[in-house]
Amino acid sequence: MHALFPYLALLGFLAAVLGFFTWLARRIRRRGTVGGDMSGALAAYEEAFRATSHASHYEIRAQAQRKAPTDSPDGWRRRRRLGKG
Repeated sequence: MHALFPYLALLGFLAAVLGFFTWLARRIRRRGTVGGDMSGALAAYEEAFRATSHASHYEIRAQAQRKAPTDSPDGWRRRRRLGKG
């Protein structure tokens, strides 16, 4: 039994570490706290090592932030879509 104790202790330690990382991953996914940090870290990496990819990253972000065109103030488009015009 004394010969198995170090192996059991190592196995218990690894199980505890894996359990902690599983709990941490679930918590991060549930709270959504990793998005901004990872995006910034990856953007910095791409800027340093992949210049064309970095430029594409900013273009994609700009496209995502653009707003959809709004209707005209008199509502002409809306009435026409609803079949009233």
